[in-house]
Amino acid sequence: MRELGVILLAAGQGTRMKSALPKVLHPIAGQPLFLHALGAAQDLAPARIVIVIGHGAEAVRQAYPKGDVAWAVQEKQLGTGHAVLCAREAFTGFDGDVLILSGDVPLIKESTLRAMIEQHRGQNAAVTLLTAVLDRPKGYGRVLRDGADRVTGIVEEKDASDLQRRIGEVNAGVYVASAKFLFSALSTVKNDNHQGEYYLPDIVAIGLAQGKIVETVQVADGREMMGVNTREELAFMEKCLRESINRKWLLAGVTLKDPDTTYIDETVTIGPDTVIGPNTQLRGKTSIGARCRIDGTAFLTDVEIADDVELKFSVMLTSCRVGAGAIIGPFAQLRPGTELGRNVHIGNFVEAKAAIIGDGTKANHLTYLGDVTIGQDSNIGAGTITCNYDGFHKYKSKIGDRVQVGSDTTLVAPITLGDDVYVATASTVRHDVPAGALVFNQREEKIREGWTERKRQQMKGKNK
Repeated sequence: MRELGVILLAAGQGTRMKSALPKVLHPIAGQPLFLHALGAAQDLAPARIVIVIGHGAEAVRQAYPKGDVAWAVQEKQLGTGHAVLCAREAFTGFDGDVLILSGDVPLIKESTLRAMIEQHRGQNAAVTLLTAVLDRPKGYGRVLRDGADRVTGIVEEKDASDLQRRIGEVNAGVYVASAKFLFSALSTVKNDNHQGEYYLPDIVAIGLAQGKIVETVQVADGREMMGVNTREELAFMEKCLRESINRKWLLAGVTLKDPDTTYIDETVTIGPDTVIGPNTQLRGKTSIGARCRIDGTAFLTDVEIADDVELKFSVMLTSCRVGAGAIIGPFAQLRPGTELGRNVHIGNFVEAKAAIIGDGTKANHLTYLGDVTIGQDSNIGAGTITCNYDGFHKYKSKIGDRVQVGSDTTLVAPITLGDDVYVATASTVRHDVPAGALVFNQREEKIREGWTERKRQQMKGKNK
């Protein structure tokens, strides 16, 4: 079996994006644009991958810090042919086939690339190119054929005649070529065209002139080979990819109440029999277990959720973990570092940050839990606040098992409440409380009978 190498072209600026951010770094379905094409290539298990970078090179490197790819820099953007030549050094001594694709084709499938490789090798071709038939081929190079349907060349639109521009079959810009032929042919490519660039498609004409075999594979869905050059195209690709992702999860046994308003990143995983309501966004490395229920208007980023969890309406979870059987919301927020045990209840208008909360504990109303560890089966009353910041430093609180915290309680960190502590309503606790103790603030309750009527008469006198 011949070795396979990959060259991913990611050097362009993308001027039509009108952005300081390199085009291939614009996110789509939760990942920079170029990582989608890279992922499809990686599924082929190639012997080596070289990513050609140029504009914003360092930022692109940082977007993929893994060491399983090599990088080549195209200092000046002189065309796709020149870009591929910039990767030649990384293929010194390589005698296999090279797959070339662009970093702005997020819908390209591994199966399509594999079909190209099989066709290329089965026909012993020098070069094989991916094509598509488009109703509106504007902007793409056209595939020229003779009466026997054999490829006779590729012509870029800016260099094409009016007759050639009517051709619907376009060059998708994805190639497989033998390494020996590829770099030899590119060394002879000229830039005598309207753009003054070195065109990669010119290797087709060179191969034909040398009597080499040139093969094509036509992709059934033209969207698969479409690149991104504008924000409008980016939005269209995002929609296409979202529809594909949603369809995958529907077929996997996940219910989406309204797929049109459900946004799921490609990196998300979901267990079967989970039901997801409308206006939900699942982002990053979020994983959701089986039989969960998300009512809707939920925003989850990098969250790990176990089985049988219920997220009520309008919750926001970020970089946290939720144990099996937990119930969260409505109108609750879990911030980074929060970890909930099994069967924890976090209710309406409760916010938790870096809070480790044990099995069965409940905080159902209007509470802030920050930098705190809470044991099992405790109950945190409405209006409780852990005061964790003094304007200079953050401090931690520790609350034991089976603790009952009354409503309107202020816990001033650093503080520890032992197991089975009772905190009376409207208490401010500044010191550690031993296990089994009751803590309260001594306050005298006074009643002044008839006060309301006297106040009314007093105010009437002032208003005369």
